[in-house]
Amino acid sequence: MTPEEVGQRVVALLAPVEATASVSGGQSHARATVDVPLASWADALRAARDDAELACDFFDWLSAVDELAAGFDVVVHLWSTTRRHGVLLRTRVPRESPTVASVVDLWPGAAWHERETHEMFGIDFAGHPGLAPLLLPPEFEGRPLRKEFVLASRVAKPWPGAKEPGESEAGGGRRPIRPPGVPAPGEWGTTPTPAGAAGVGEGPRGGTPARPARERPARPAPGARPARTPRPGATGDGPAPADPPARDEEGTA
Repeated sequence: MTPEEVGQRVVALLAPVEATASVSGGQSHARATVDVPLASWADALRAARDDAELACDFFDWLSAVDELAAGFDVVVHLWSTTRRHGVLLRTRVPRESPTVASVVDLWPGAAWHERETHEMFGIDFAGHPGLAPLLLPPEFEGRPLRKEFVLASRVAKPWPGAKEPGESEAGGGRRPIRPPGVPAPGEWGTTPTPAGAAGVGEGPRGGTPARPARERPARPAPGARPARTPRPGATGDGPAPADPPARDEEGTA
């Protein structure tokens, strides 16, 4: 089955529930992608597994995508080991109360993935046997894969990636783009920014002081040649260099 046929088959199995089929990727990486309502999440996974034409008998992975104000997209990839095709099933949960039904009863291997998604995004999976912490230490606070999560290491250390076009060490050019997880100056931190430091960072919480521009020596005027430093003995201010010793006809001193 082609990705288009896989997607349409899932939509037909969920009718009269409204689901939307599309294709993600391209060429050999093309995958049928079906957006299903939140209430039909478990039914969609069951249909893809039990249908004889789809026969998606292998659970590959489950994760989420932070869509900011729109909420979170929970995504699962299923694969058919006999038909050699896959399908991406996707549903959206609200940001205020991110809860979706657990599919551990359908796919026991989803238990690890749901625990990780809960830990990294804060999404609850109703019916999961135990959403215990999986990767982070017990004292860790926050959800690291949410887009509003501040990466403190990026505040204390400059971004190690390549510079943006037009950005130079001495400043000027195009305004640099902040990488994900890096707050704007003045939005996070306790170091106050001096007044007038590039006009940023001034606020109740302060920010990181702007990097001072490098001082460069003034260039000479066009056509002017810099004065040369005289060598010792070149003028009358210093002792003249000693004459070399005289040599006889045999070449000895």
